Amino acid sequence: MSPVSPGGAGTGASASGASAFGFVVTRGRGVRGYRPEQVETFAAGLSQERDEAWERAARLTVLHKEMEAEAERLRAAVERLAPQTYASLGKRAQYLLELVEEETAAVRHTGRSDAQSATEDAERAGGELRDAAQAYADEVRGEAEERARAREAATRATADEVRIAARREVKETRSEALEALREMRRRCEAVLEDQAAEQAERIDALEREGARRTSEADEWEAAAVAQAEARLSEAKRDLAEAEEAARHRQEDAEASGAELVAQARARAERIGRETDGVLREHDEVRDEMRAHMDHVRSSLAALTGRAPAESE
Repeated sequence: MSPVSPGGAGTGASASGASAFGFVVTRGRGVRGYRPEQVETFAAGLSQERDEAWERAARLTVLHKEMEAEAERLRAAVERLAPQTYASLGKRAQYLLELVEEETAAVRHTGRSDAQSATEDAERAGGELRDAAQAYADEVRGEAEERARAREAATRATADEVRIAARREVKETRSEALEALREMRRRCEAVLEDQAAEQAERIDALEREGARRTSEADEWEAAAVAQAEARLSEAKRDLAEAEEAARHRQEDAEASGAELVAQARARAERIGRETDGVLREHDEVRDEMRAHMDHVRSSLAALTGRAPAESE
């Protein structure tokens, strides 16, 4: 079964999800494209029709050359013959001879016209097939480039979301930690005004609260790191898929595909560096919280005379 001719439909995809060439449009991750098996079937059919047209054109060209050679041979043979006057023949024979010569000239003219027409038809058909194949190749290359750009944009947007969310969470965590420290200081001042036993009990409660908050901060940090690493892995997988698609579907656009892949790889590396920066910032916040906790414990120990408890 021959594929749908590119000239038989419009240039845009219909609302039902079918392309101008009869392909089924697929969607995933915000990217549109055609099913690979349909693309391969159409390309194979188009290639077969092109080869058949070139074969017909070649046969017609050979036949035309053979006819020209035969006509040239007959022309040379006739030129080598002595002129015939047929003066000895009667008028009826001379009239018949003239009719035969006219018919011969008409047949020769018709044969040349037919051969020229067949050659022009073959060249025109070959040109149309070449134009259709080039248009299809340009469309496939354009779609591959659009998919690569869409993957790159999606990866960049995901990385930006991760970075913004991480910074927001760091700010919120820092604010909560500072507020917790202020609350702890206020409670410690109130405890110092009460009896020693009650003071010790409250100090223990505050230390447990601080340890719990530190543990929650560590857990949140681990979850944020895991999420950032998962997003980075997904970006790397998308990059690998883009590279694979560029190798298999954009042989005619290797230079532009390589540039897009290089840009995607550079962005992935930048995302990794920014993620490392976020993790370092988390470490600094955690160290700052622990330093505040140690300072508070030391201050409380100095006020109460109790040895500071070891931080977990």
